[in-house]
Amino acid sequence: MKKASSFSALSGLVYSTDSGRHCPECEQPQADCVCTAGPLNSGDGIARVRRESKGRGGKTVTTIQGLCLTADELKTLTAALKKRCGCGGSLKDGVIEIQGDQVELLLGELRQRGFTAKKSGG
Repeated sequence: MKKASSFSALSGLVYSTDSGRHCPECEQPQADCVCTAGPLNSGDGIARVRRESKGRGGKTVTTIQGLCLTADELKTLTAALKKRCGCGGSLKDGVIEIQGDQVELLLGELRQRGFTAKKSGG
């Protein structure tokens, strides 16, 4: 077998990271998703708030999932909850992540906003 002398001689792309995350419904990159008008996840409408630290290097985050909201509504809610807690956080795959142990504060805030919220996990 002959050895390839340059990168152009290699056959085919094996792995690429330039495409990013894709929408599960329309399989488009999330930036170009055409179905973002619908709910991001098919939750049951009950906000489940739980404290997690697995896979995060020992750092604790509070996660909220199960809300039937569109992507834009989830972004707005995430920003408001981060501001209320005075800490950072993010929105990943329809799950709101807030830094630190903020379970009780978030339960009260979600109930005040009209959501059905309950503590999940330990």
